[in-house]
Amino acid sequence: MNYPSDPIVGWFSGGVTSAVAVKLTIDIWGEKNVRAVFIDTMNEDPDTYRFKDECEAWYGIKIETIRTELYGNIQEVWHRFKGMNFAHGAICSTELKRRVRTKWQAENKFSFQVFGFDIREPRRAEAFTKNYGNTNPIYPLLLFGWDKNKCIQFMHEQGIQVPKAYEYGFNNNNCLRTGCVQGGIGYWQLMREKFPGKFARMAAKEHELTELKGSPVTMLKDQGKEAKQTGNQLVFLTPHPNYPDIKDLSMMKGRPPKPLLDCNGFCGTNDLKRNPTEDEINFADGQT
Repeated sequence: MNYPSDPIVGWFSGGVTSAVAVKLTIDIWGEKNVRAVFIDTMNEDPDTYRFKDECEAWYGIKIETIRTELYGNIQEVWHRFKGMNFAHGAICSTELKRRVRTKWQAENKFSFQVFGFDIREPRRAEAFTKNYGNTNPIYPLLLFGWDKNKCIQFMHEQGIQVPKAYEYGFNNNNCLRTGCVQGGIGYWQLMREKFPGKFARMAAKEHELTELKGSPVTMLKDQGKEAKQTGNQLVFLTPHPNYPDIKDLSMMKGRPPKPLLDCNGFCGTNDLKRNPTEDEINFADGQT
């Protein structure tokens, strides 16, 4: 086998697919040829850091941690831009992950970058390669034909406890300290059930940002036929007294959480229609 002169970078997001993708990369190319890197949003569930430590021991190499120097927490991002989701995606992902990743990429040498797209995502991987070819991306899970369930099974077999987010019923391990702003309706219904305190705080944050902006700030939207016809698609987590005509989550039918990507520093870029939750997310037209 020809080994690269510069290291292969494995982006560890804190989710199972990226974790297994990095492990497979190490198994193929060896510990000396791989750097595992974690972009810390400072908004992860504490269990994510336990998972990171277990994976670090499993890999036999250190997982390097990088983070933004511009913000102290995710709320500072939302307040600066007076919103959560915009036309190009979640502003927190852009500021806390994508900008951090591109800065790291500009300052470090690499041969390839590893991403955890699984067997269900070949079209997304194809589009990603076309749009971000400068990363020299490789996809070990596609190579082996593994999906997320296979990754979870593999980790169990290896004695690695997966993040608790999956045990709660979530399909990802993104920003569970507050809940992910790109989670969709089913995700936030589950957040309301499992973490009522976090749900209430995020509902209050929507209202706070709404007052700051002077117009409704929501994470969600209704994709029902009537909502589309009337243009009344916005959905608050809880009712806003100043906007009684806008629906809230209690008015939406129950549904299971739909698949959501493990955030890897590229979520929030419209390289392709990324996942089934996207239609339920309120992407505002611009930034303030």
